[in-house]
Amino acid sequence: MENPFKQIDQPLKEVPAELKSKVMHDIAMAKLFMELAELFSYNLGYIIDSVTSKRKK
Repeated sequence: MENPFKQIDQPLKEVPAELKSKVMHDIAMAKLFMELAELFSYNLGYIIDSVTSKRKK
């Protein structure tokens, strides 16, 4: 079995442009879905904090 730690010292290889663009597209889509989910969901931590602070007053 080859020692994988010997490859750490090797210089980095360039990633193919197609793979890089696909990964960047997937990251952008995931970020979009997260932002949409945040937009259409309630921020429960803020709601609980505001309700408890209003009850104390």
